[in-house]
Amino acid sequence: MAAEIHMTGPMCLIENTNGELVANPQALKILSAITQPVVVVAIVGLYRTGKSYLMNKLAGKNMGFSMGSTVESHTKGIWIWCVPHPKKPEHTLVLLDTEGLGDVKKGDNQNDSWIFALAVLLSSTFVYNSMGTINQQAMDQLHYVTELTHRIRSKSSPDENENEDSADFVSFFPDFVWTLRDFSLDLEADGQPLTADEYLEYSLKLTQGTSEKDKNFNLPRLCIRKFFPKKKCFVFDRPVDCKKLAQLEKLHDEELDPEFVQQVADFCSYIFSNSKTKTLSGGIKVNGPRLESLVLTYIDAISSGDLPCMENAILALAQKENSVAVQKAIAHYDQQMGQKVQLPTETLQELLDMHRDSEREATEVFMKNSFKDVDHLFQKKLALQLEKKRDDFCKQNQEASSDRCSALLQDIFSPLEEEVKMGIYSKPGGYCLFIQKLQDLKKKYHEEPRKGIQAEEILQTYLKSKESVTDAILQTDQILTKKEKEIEVEHVKAESAQASAKMVEEMQIKYQQMMEEKEKSYQEHVKQLMEKIERERAQLLEEQERTLTSKLQEQAQLLKERCQGESTQLQNEIQKLQKTLKKKTKRYISHKLKI
Repeated sequence: MAAEIHMTGPMCLIENTNGELVANPQALKILSAITQPVVVVAIVGLYRTGKSYLMNKLAGKNMGFSMGSTVESHTKGIWIWCVPHPKKPEHTLVLLDTEGLGDVKKGDNQNDSWIFALAVLLSSTFVYNSMGTINQQAMDQLHYVTELTHRIRSKSSPDENENEDSADFVSFFPDFVWTLRDFSLDLEADGQPLTADEYLEYSLKLTQGTSEKDKNFNLPRLCIRKFFPKKKCFVFDRPVDCKKLAQLEKLHDEELDPEFVQQVADFCSYIFSNSKTKTLSGGIKVNGPRLESLVLTYIDAISSGDLPCMENAILALAQKENSVAVQKAIAHYDQQMGQKVQLPTETLQELLDMHRDSEREATEVFMKNSFKDVDHLFQKKLALQLEKKRDDFCKQNQEASSDRCSALLQDIFSPLEEEVKMGIYSKPGGYCLFIQKLQDLKKKYHEEPRKGIQAEEILQTYLKSKESVTDAILQTDQILTKKEKEIEVEHVKAESAQASAKMVEEMQIKYQQMMEEKEKSYQEHVKQLMEKIERERAQLLEEQERTLTSKLQEQAQLLKERCQGESTQLQNEIQKLQKTLKKKTKRYISHKLKI
């Protein structure tokens, strides 16, 4: 699949023109062709902080994403570069470079907030790039993170009087990586050396107090801690002296500070090894078309004045993919039946067995390719289509059998009909000869293979149409007495009645087989649905458990820092999450019982 990616360089994915965000159809077309799972790395930060250099290195290039050398933001909107993942076979690495935040020429930061929110929503790893140390100024510049709950919704319709808390976002927010450029301080605190990760944790510690100043100090730190349980930090020395910075992308590694080169290599290695596949709630792996759908859904929401909603995005994606899943399932059924079925089948059960096997496989195809099938509407749609397919096959089987039997009757009995026309049996003893010939021909008909389910009915219909001929030959046969003729008439009637009774019995058997097949079909759909529900339940509980674990760890850290107020608020969130877990478990059990 990697061979399908032919992006020699980045292109604009989301254009930012006069404050309006618009998706680029050409970039969306490239995404739509990537069927592999995608690892999405997005980078944001103030303009002129060297974001694009890091993204070019992740792409394995020195040049690509634009690196302006002026004092204004050079990248506009969000740019994309899709490359084969260097460490994960059958995966595509999607790099998103965003326009620099805080460009004074834009006038306000409304657009910056949306760019920041979109980078969070679309990525599986979110890189925040800044200059120097993590001080209060750096935190103030990261005010966008405090606005996320005002820019993003996790649910389409939260419970009444209930605000969404961080637990609603943690399950789908990306991992957080903070890159500190031109970092010149020693990594230490209280005289003790620190790793970059320890430095980040130290910088995110809260202050005790309830004043407005304390709240402003704590808010961005608390948001980062709550929204991004998995955090990583990298520090970078200045690569070259100021005069050469403008030419950074043209310089070879040997012309750069060796420490900086190693730091960049460490950063790239971490991203390649640790960035996860973009995954939606429910364990849904995102590929190119799914990422395309997310882009369009979020942009449409922003353009219409709404907030991008994760739940709505997943449901919109599910509607599209579940419809395709039905088509794939039907295509698989058609393929299987086309290979297996040769009409007419000898019995109805033979056809129904082939249908059941193909239906089971088709349902498996649907289950594999579908998700978030609310009220099982698409599965019901599939079941109705498969039922119609079965009925159509039964009708075709019946017609094929009728045509085959009619053709056989024509071949086998046409010589007898010609002899009747020639008067061969209109003589004394002719009736016995006629009946003997008729029995021989019936035997020959019965011996013919693959006549199908209409064999007896078509034969009896034919014989009934010739009763007048049989009776005429009987009445003209002078060798038979009147009594013998009466006995023969009664014998013919009895034989006909017996054949009719057999046909009725066969029809009842066919009806019973059809009813049993419908029940088996229903049970198969229920079985596969329950297996899927159980898998989804396990996945959901796993996600909730991870969120709960991160909450408990955060609470422990807050207690350690003696931030009682924040710890109490977090405890309320934990209790709410635990209630949600119980509620969802009960809902699954209740749903199981209903089915």
